Amino acid sequence: MPLRTTVIRAFGILAVAEACSWAALLAGMYLKWIAGTTELGVQVAGPVHGAVFIGYGVAALLLWRVQRWPFLVAVLAGVSAVFPFATLMFERWAGRRGYLSIAGAAEATTVLESSRA
Repeated sequence: MPLRTTVIRAFGILAVAEACSWAALLAGMYLKWIAGTTELGVQVAGPVHGAVFIGYGVAALLLWRVQRWPFLVAVLAGVSAVFPFATLMFERWAGRRGYLSIAGAAEATTVLESSRA
């Protein structure tokens, strides 16, 4: 499987995983700080969320490179990881605009090259 296809699939999976890990972390924070019952949710979800966050960021950087995303699209991908569930919205937005398709990368390259000429 080509690198581009692998990274696009991984990015989609990590976008969903990042949102799920946000939900788990928020639930853990509720149990720790509001309910005052246990810290276990934060102790488990915190490192999981951190690892998925880093994976999502690496995948976004790889897509910026292999898909030749404009800088603003890469920034939006990174910023979306900071806000709960925003990775899902970004992934849907980027998919609709062709940033997550093989054909979209070719079109973006063509548009970029024609604008430079």
